[in-house]
Amino acid sequence: MSVTLKKTKEPAASKRKAVRAGRERILIEFPVSLLQRTDNAAARLEKNRSEFIRTAVEQLLEDMEKEKFELELAAAYAANAQMNQEVAKEFAHIDREGFDDR
Repeated sequence: MSVTLKKTKEPAASKRKAVRAGRERILIEFPVSLLQRTDNAAARLEKNRSEFIRTAVEQLLEDMEKEKFELELAAAYAANAQMNQEVAKEFAHIDREGFDDR
């Protein structure tokens, strides 16, 4: 079962004023149980439903972007592994300077 949240019809002019600049009003559907869990969690965090959902979406997007970046970084390390090993070997004698004099 889904719950659809709709605002009553407003005149176009007042509707435009109600939505802040740079924001867009959307309509989403939640199963009843998910909506109840969302409202309970929002209340515990002292946020309204919209704030809670925005925060959750932002966090999910940030997590996805971070995961993508980490995969790209791992691929770059793998692609440059041979070169990095060669550079490390080339400068190994410098890393040992000061330790061989004992």
